[in-house]
Amino acid sequence: MFRTAITFIALLLGTLIFGSLVLLAQLFGIKPGPGSVYEKAPRWWSWWLLRAAGVKVVLRGDDSLVKGAPRVFIANHVSWFDIPAMIDALPHYGFVAKRELEKIPLFGPAARAVGVIYIDRENRKAAFGAYEDAAKRIRDGHPVLVYPEGTRGAEYALRPFKKGPFVLAISSGAPIVPVVIHGTIEVNPRDEFRASPGTVYVHILEPIPTAGLSYDDRDALAERVREAMAECLRTEYGVDPALVAREARAVRSVPEARLST
Repeated sequence: MFRTAITFIALLLGTLIFGSLVLLAQLFGIKPGPGSVYEKAPRWWSWWLLRAAGVKVVLRGDDSLVKGAPRVFIANHVSWFDIPAMIDALPHYGFVAKRELEKIPLFGPAARAVGVIYIDRENRKAAFGAYEDAAKRIRDGHPVLVYPEGTRGAEYALRPFKKGPFVLAISSGAPIVPVVIHGTIEVNPRDEFRASPGTVYVHILEPIPTAGLSYDDRDALAERVREAMAECLRTEYGVDPALVAREARAVRSVPEARLST
């Protein structure tokens, strides 16, 4: 409980301090750019929170893939701590998040200022516009992170992927870099108010190109990314292959916002 209390206090203070810095920079007209407070504040926030929780982040795979050209990072999602872990492992990037997070005082507007793109899943037209904004951001040279499972899972086995992130990647023309996160459930499980020390692995997989693909290729692209991530979970982290295979057969069918390609 002591570690949980320290982490909660660090979350409140870190959000207050670094969120305020970002909003003040925006108020005074400071422009985003390399080395700006918009890049540094999220990393300060994640460092502060991870140290308070006693969490070490280990980056595995080809670390050159986290730098340089625009990319769409696709990651699994099992814990709230996926967010600071990814910020710690990757360079400055925007990420697509559910609109409910925008309602959190200070955190919501500060996150938008540093590049978060909010998606209203219940409003197809609004989701379309948000994904178009994300595609433009990628084409302008900025990487974006998306969690295709949508919400946090209770275990590491992959759940059905939504198709929107893959339509986004096709629309942007940028390659997808699959990312496997492992260790955050032990730090902070879904629906539990606790934080425990531990090691989190952020595993960068080989990029998958999207150039030349069309909207009709979205399902095949999603399956290819999913298979790569499931294989990494199986071989590197011992996730039950039968469970992964069973989950892979469950295809989620939901309305999507269609993007021009």
